[in-house]
Amino acid sequence: MSNKDSLRVLVVDDMSTSRGILQNTLESFGIRNVFTEADANAGLNFMLRTPVHLVISDYNMPGKNGLEFLKAIRTNKQTARVGFILVSGSSSPDIIRVGRSYGMNNFLPKPFNADSLRKTVEAVVGKL
Repeated sequence: MSNKDSLRVLVVDDMSTSRGILQNTLESFGIRNVFTEADANAGLNFMLRTPVHLVISDYNMPGKNGLEFLKAIRTNKQTARVGFILVSGSSSPDIIRVGRSYGMNNFLPKPFNADSLRKTVEAVVGKL
């Protein structure tokens, strides 16, 4: 069984279009288990019920932003070791620095294409 057959990915983004693009692109790589949630609280609740290997989260969301979501993941014993990729239209050094200090595994700037998404994911989980 290849990595992509068993990999469980959660996409969290408040924009349905962005969630759909990420989900469809991940599925085009052959990743069979892609789940989506519209905000950080729903994402964390999902993770507590259904373990995942990787979270791909937007930065700019209402309620908890992507960094606050990452911090919540890292401070929960059940989710602390999950891979985390932050996606943002802002490549602000402060966002990246804070993300790394919270344990962000990788950063994907918007706009992205399928190739950059694949490389970003593979840097965290290995070859798909």
